[in-house]
Amino acid sequence: MPKSTPQKLKTQTAYNATPERKAVGVDLRRARREAIREGRVSIGDGKDLAHKKAADNGGRATKDNLVVQPEGTNRGWRKKSGYKVPNL
Repeated sequence: MPKSTPQKLKTQTAYNATPERKAVGVDLRRARREAIREGRVSIGDGKDLAHKKAADNGGRATKDNLVVQPEGTNRGWRKKSGYKVPNL
C-alpha cells in the first residue's frame, strides 16, 4: 500500500479538525457504543457501522441509517468507485 505524502497527511488532519467532521465522529462513536450495548457488534470483532446514506451526502448516525459491515467492505469502496461516496 503506498504511503501518503506529508502534504496529504497535513491536509487530511486539517479536514478532520473541522467542526462538521468532529460532529460526525462524535455521532458515530456514540452509535458504536450503543450498538455494543445492544450486542450488534463487539470490541475487536472487525465490524464497522456503515452509513446507508453517507455522512458526506447528508446521512446521520441514526439507528435506521446504520448497518453492520465487515471493515473491508465498508472501507474498501474507494478502490471500486474512484472516491465517489456511495449510498447503500
